Amino acid sequence: MAGIGLLTEGDAQRFSLTTLGEALKTDAPGSARSALLMTGSSWVGSGFANLLHSLQTGRTGFEKAHGMPLFDYLAHHPEAASVFSGAMVGLHGGEPPAVAAAYDFSVFQTVVDVGGASGNMLANILVRHPQPRGVLFDRPHVVGDAQKLLREKGVASRVTVEAGDFFLSVPSGGDAYVLSHILHDWHDDLCLTILSHCRKAMKPDGRLLIVEMVLPPGDAPHPGKILDMVMLVLIGGQERTEREYAVLLDKAGFRLNRVVTTESPVSVIEAVLA
Repeated sequence: MAGIGLLTEGDAQRFSLTTLGEALKTDAPGSARSALLMTGSSWVGSGFANLLHSLQTGRTGFEKAHGMPLFDYLAHHPEAASVFSGAMVGLHGGEPPAVAAAYDFSVFQTVVDVGGASGNMLANILVRHPQPRGVLFDRPHVVGDAQKLLREKGVASRVTVEAGDFFLSVPSGGDAYVLSHILHDWHDDLCLTILSHCRKAMKPDGRLLIVEMVLPPGDAPHPGKILDMVMLVLIGGQERTEREYAVLLDKAGFRLNRVVTTESPVSVIEAVLA
């Protein structure tokens, strides 16, 4: 471990953590520990062991290995679910502050984060913009970790946490509905179900804000093109181009208004009711 830079050897063969090693502590900023625990886990590895199955059938290697979709597996394995939530914070840690800085959320009274997990995206938005209140919405076993993070960010008093299933409904009456790394989890038909619930719930002049990596056309390198393969193998979703998002939104009764880039790999796709 000293040879790869995680530890350093001192006198009398006593070892201590390096700066890189410190990043692997449980509470270290960036959640690198959770990200490594997830990507090195047997449950992720078994999915990629079935990569050929995914390429041949378009179905997830994870479900072939475990007999159930990833999110059902996490619902039955709380420890893995906590690692997954922490990994999402680590892998996408630079995105929430970049989104909060790039898009003006101050014009909204209520921001609903649909599928917002631990509340990291919503918390960053509320810290940056003191005017709106927030609603954090996700499945019961997911939002269980949210209060701790919201308290640490100092926004717990401005957030209502609601448990539910976005395939059935979403909280109504919001001015803005945020879908951060949600639509890329699903194929088009299931995305249309989620979008239809958002359409029913939002105010007529509301905004739908999709936070995703928007794939550039052609051969341009982009991290989303690697993530596209990960989504295929583990969850069955996909990354999309701006054109593909426009077509999807049109089918759901929305109009793609603009794409706001951020100082991170993700963009904010703003849509309005058609």
